[in-house]
Amino acid sequence: MGPKGRRLMALGLVLAGLAWQGACAPVGPDYTPPEAKAPPSWHSQLKDGVTSGHPEVRSLARWWEKLGDPILSALVSRAVEGNLALKQAQARVRQARALRGVSQAGLYPSVDAAGQAEVSRGSESGGSGTVDQYYAAGFDATWELDLFGGVRRSVEAAEAQLQASQANLRDVLVSLVAEVALNYVDVRTYQERLAVAQANLRAQEKTYSYILSRHQAGLVNRLALEQARYNLENTRSQIPVLRSGLNASLNRLAVLLGQAPGRLHTLMVKPKPVPVPPLTIAVGIPAEALRRRPDIRRAERQLAAQTARVGVATADLYPKFRLAGTIGLESVSTGDFLKTGSLIWGILPSFSWNLFAAGAIRQRIEAESALQQEALLTYQAAVLVALEEVENALTGYAQEQRRRAALRQAVTAAKEAEGLSQDFFLAGLINFDSVLDAQRSLLTFQDQLAISEGAVTARLISLYKALGGGWGALAPEPAAKPAKAKK
Repeated sequence: MGPKGRRLMALGLVLAGLAWQGACAPVGPDYTPPEAKAPPSWHSQLKDGVTSGHPEVRSLARWWEKLGDPILSALVSRAVEGNLALKQAQARVRQARALRGVSQAGLYPSVDAAGQAEVSRGSESGGSGTVDQYYAAGFDATWELDLFGGVRRSVEAAEAQLQASQANLRDVLVSLVAEVALNYVDVRTYQERLAVAQANLRAQEKTYSYILSRHQAGLVNRLALEQARYNLENTRSQIPVLRSGLNASLNRLAVLLGQAPGRLHTLMVKPKPVPVPPLTIAVGIPAEALRRRPDIRRAERQLAAQTARVGVATADLYPKFRLAGTIGLESVSTGDFLKTGSLIWGILPSFSWNLFAAGAIRQRIEAESALQQEALLTYQAAVLVALEEVENALTGYAQEQRRRAALRQAVTAAKEAEGLSQDFFLAGLINFDSVLDAQRSLLTFQDQLAISEGAVTARLISLYKALGGGWGALAPEPAAKPAKAKK
């Protein structure tokens, strides 16, 4: 066969390989997204400002803005810029994108370039003593034809894993925004509780001074004086605990922003009330919440990736076909190096087939199939957990509002009772124990009301998180177009 015939044969092999590769469907299971079984409506009753209307996209994406607190909005922006966990998730997305590129590279030929120049002189005593020259340069190419789809399944797995990493980034973002808001509410709640304790402390100091003067005048006994003092000191003992909790919340908030503990104390030194929830919030239906949840999207994409890996393992059961070729120049002198006669080329089709591996390949397929089943169960568990979180958040938000309303009534009654006890004691109608009980009850109810005020907003934040809201804090990354696989 002449040079022209060999070239035609080589071209025919390449075209035949391309045609065969395009005609062969990848082996292994084709992925079908699982159906998320969601109830038609929420089990919890929607009341106290919660409705079943469709939530507005921007309101849900940037829900913290509805709380109307500019400091909170600024903290969320700073957290998105500095949080280390979010940066780690972004790095994992970049890694997954690069690994997808590595998988896609397997669809194309690999080409290497090499060159060599050699000049040598033999010994005149032991040989001719002539100077020999050798020059060579060329390209070597290898290409494994993806006839059974192992590489295509690998690309499919890498693409799904990239999408899972992007969903994970969203999930980290949703959790981060919620954590920043929850810790901010903790800070404001501790500040309110401190204010309550300090106000009660001042009132009890006045009471103690009054009882002390009456004791010195012989109008009350020592027991009333000591009772007033332990009531006062008990209230004083609560302030360090509250300051410690406030400091811990501030430090935690700073770390969430990617800053050293203590960096936010100056910004937050001035107390502010807990952000007030909006009057109404639309939660939609369960199916909508499941579609929004990034953790469910992540689990579904991980299932898709694992399904493709079953195909990658299955492809090892079949033969692998390769095309190898070389083209270059070879000469013994620089003057002839670029001439037609220095041209060299070759093509080498080959195949390999693992006919016996003691069942290792089939065991690997079984292992990948088991991981696929595990990924499916993980997805189903994520759906159930999402529904549970929303139901709990709905119930918690509604019940905490009712608790807050009752505590407001209790505080009103406790203030009235405390004032009356002072009047009745001065009139000699009751003993001092009733005054102490009234003061303790007032402090307790005011403290519990401050906690409940923060808890209502915290429950709302948990509800927004459970609904999958909060992704709007990060500008959407432009999706890179994946390279088209050869068929």
